[in-house]
Amino acid sequence: MELESRRNLREKCALKQDILKEFLAEILGTFVLISPQDSNCTYMNILFGCGSVAQTVLSRGALGEPLTIHIGFTTGVMLAVYMAGGVSGGHVNPAVSLAMVVLGKLPLKKFPVYVAAQFIGAFIGSCAVFGLYYDALMDYTNGVLLVTGENATANIFASYPAKHLSVLNGFIDQVVGTGALVLCILAIVDRKNMGAPKGMEPLIIGLTILAIGVSMGLNCGYPINPARDLGPRLFTAIAGWGMDVFRAGGCWWWIPVVGPMVGGVVGAVMYFLLIDLHHPEPEKQNEEEDKVKDKYEMITMS
Repeated sequence: MELESRRNLREKCALKQDILKEFLAEILGTFVLISPQDSNCTYMNILFGCGSVAQTVLSRGALGEPLTIHIGFTTGVMLAVYMAGGVSGGHVNPAVSLAMVVLGKLPLKKFPVYVAAQFIGAFIGSCAVFGLYYDALMDYTNGVLLVTGENATANIFASYPAKHLSVLNGFIDQVVGTGALVLCILAIVDRKNMGAPKGMEPLIIGLTILAIGVSMGLNCGYPINPARDLGPRLFTAIAGWGMDVFRAGGCWWWIPVVGPMVGGVVGAVMYFLLIDLHHPEPEKQNEEEDKVKDKYEMITMS
């Protein structure tokens, strides 16, 4: 009886449209993921990642450090891809979705849906972290939410540049970081290449994020995801930090949005031109394998 009730509930409530399933999967994945930094420029991620930043900042380093934030973000990415991967591919990043469009792996008509879901998931994730740490935020700030300065807390949710970073260098930073991410993702999921063992792809993608974090975090905390940065930034503008979140760092906000999109395309084109384009066609590959077998048989017979 209980099994039949569950079956009836599934038939009534289960979504039939694939695009709606993918939309919800991207929302959930990005909710778990996302990525913020501290003002000294090294961190990222929402529910797990952003939460690990909040714990580090609000405890004044007593319950966290850069390494714990890197681990939090890495774990967040891995779990996000595990959650959404089987439904939508687990992009959780507009730059990755754009790269898939460029390579013909994602229909262009789905791209706006994916991006909207990713931004919504990022915004909701910011709400969750804010609610989770509300009392700690009020205690830390005495109710004054600052974007810059010693007691700044906007950096929990979005990226801000280091003092040494110029606009051009920041843009290059985001192009290179996101390009590296997309290159690695394409290699990991490429079945014609070595690829990764089935089911291990999210873990290895997470380790890729860890590698980027520990090697490219100095300048601005490796945002490399427009949704993870702009979604939480919009939340902080509404939640009490004000429009300074867009003015800070010389109007820095657009760089972690545009830079990763450019980097995603660059990474996709590089992988296609240098690797994917040169994979043998399936029929040709089979012919080459047959030739090898024939040669082996001739050697063994002789």
